[in-house]
Amino acid sequence: MQQAEIKFERENLNGLVAVGTYLVDAARRMGIDLAREEFGETEFSVVKITKGIEHLSAPTKTEIENLSAERRKSGERFAEQAKIKRAGEITIMTTKKTEEAKPEFEAKQEEYRKEFEELPLEKKIASLVELESIALSETFYFIINSPYKIVGKIMDVMAEFGLQMEADAKKQARPAEHQTADGDNQPSVSEEHQTAEDDQPSVSEENGNKKTTRGKKAEQPPSPSI
Repeated sequence: MQQAEIKFERENLNGLVAVGTYLVDAARRMGIDLAREEFGETEFSVVKITKGIEHLSAPTKTEIENLSAERRKSGERFAEQAKIKRAGEITIMTTKKTEEAKPEFEAKQEEYRKEFEELPLEKKIASLVELESIALSETFYFIINSPYKIVGKIMDVMAEFGLQMEADAKKQARPAEHQTADGDNQPSVSEEHQTAEDDQPSVSEENGNKKTTRGKKAEQPPSPSI
């Protein structure tokens, strides 16, 4: 299997990646969370190739429509659309992630914490006891009304469904150009083998009505008696 040497400058990380890997997958395997940029209703991870851009696939239609000629000329690519096509050295500069606003539930949690700190000791204890009793009652109710086998089965189905959704989403996110080039509609090896076997004539067709059992000697006609 051919491999390319890939280096992420900002993170000072480098490693070997198999040819055919998308840059977003290469970054994920090296523990790098790429920053995403909005383009209309879609988000893409924009990276800048500072070395080895010739080892990547050509810009896709999506990249050409969303990235200006100046940005593409400077080496910017969508990590979800750029695929390593041949072995060589590739150097990437990622975009620095901006600090995201705290989610709403985190803001409420922080507000509740401040309010709790301002309560007198007696009210703090009363609040903790109340919360603990509520949580305990809900736990008992769930255990009593949920047979273990049913819960386990539901979890298995949900996990399998989640993996299937992830695989389908990843396939749909791939550029249409790459799906055609990679031959997604080609028959599998087993299908080709089965077709080849179907086209071969059987032993009975070649020899007419003559049948021979493998591993056994053909029966000899009885010798004439003297």
